Amino acid sequence: SGLQTLYRQKLEELNSLQSVCSGCINKHKRRLADLKYNLQRHKHSASLGESDLIQQIDGTIKERHNVFFDMEAYLPKKNGLYLNLVLGNVNVTLLSNQAKFAYKDEYEKFKLYLTIILLLGAIACRFVLHYRVTDEVFNFLLVWYYCTLTIRESVLISNGSRIKGWWVSHHYVSTFLSGVMLTWPNGLIYQMFRNQFLAFSIYQSCVQFLQYYYQSGCLYRLRALGERNHLDLTVEGFQSWMWRGLTFLLPFLFFGHFWQLYNAITLFGLSRHEACKEWQVLYPFSFFCKNLFFILLDTNTGL
Repeated sequence: SGLQTLYRQKLEELNSLQSVCSGCINKHKRRLADLKYNLQRHKHSASLGESDLIQQIDGTIKERHNVFFDMEAYLPKKNGLYLNLVLGNVNVTLLSNQAKFAYKDEYEKFKLYLTIILLLGAIACRFVLHYRVTDEVFNFLLVWYYCTLTIRESVLISNGSRIKGWWVSHHYVSTFLSGVMLTWPNGLIYQMFRNQFLAFSIYQSCVQFLQYYYQSGCLYRLRALGERNHLDLTVEGFQSWMWRGLTFLLPFLFFGHFWQLYNAITLFGLSRHEACKEWQVLYPFSFFCKNLFFILLDTNTGL
């Protein structure tokens, strides 16, 4: 009973300190924003010496923002729109480095295990199970996988991970495309594209398997060097030693992007077929846009 009372008391103190820290950080952010605005106003009319001083102050402001970002990773914050829609107003902030690293490690293992399952599923649907029901199960698994990734990545962002926005957007687009495949009714046009899509899924899973080991190797080395935190997914800088693994991975990435363009061309041709009545055939444009937006971003760090 006494231990329980002490625990509640400490918990209330913790919540109170978190609220005070959040308020102080927000106050300092507003003051830094006002300072930066005033510096930008006087930047054009400043002398040479004043310009150097303004640049130094700008650098200090950026450093302060980075410090605040790291501090906010341990403070409760409001969820973004996506997490609010999925989870509601639930605090997803993890308070210890051990908990953050465990969640990040679980996220990486989840991607690896699901990649293996999707690889086996695509192989089974392509060569063994020629049924529409099994195709729907496979496509539903794709939708669930990408939806789950977006949720987990949103939680990681709330806990201080510097995930690139394009990386999360990539999974939103993949969720949409998987949903299109799930709703595509069985018919002549679907059967004409089915084997090509499953073959692409097999290849994509193999590339994701290679990406996992490349990414984990890079991040492990950067963490060992003290250059990245445990929640990072992508690297902001590029080290010369990363080319050692990336030169092996790049041909597979480029071939995968060109295969996506080939899928788009195939679907565009099928959309002009006289027997085509399904609206799902019109999504080669989504394939093309996905490829166009992410071809350079994906190969930037081998992700």
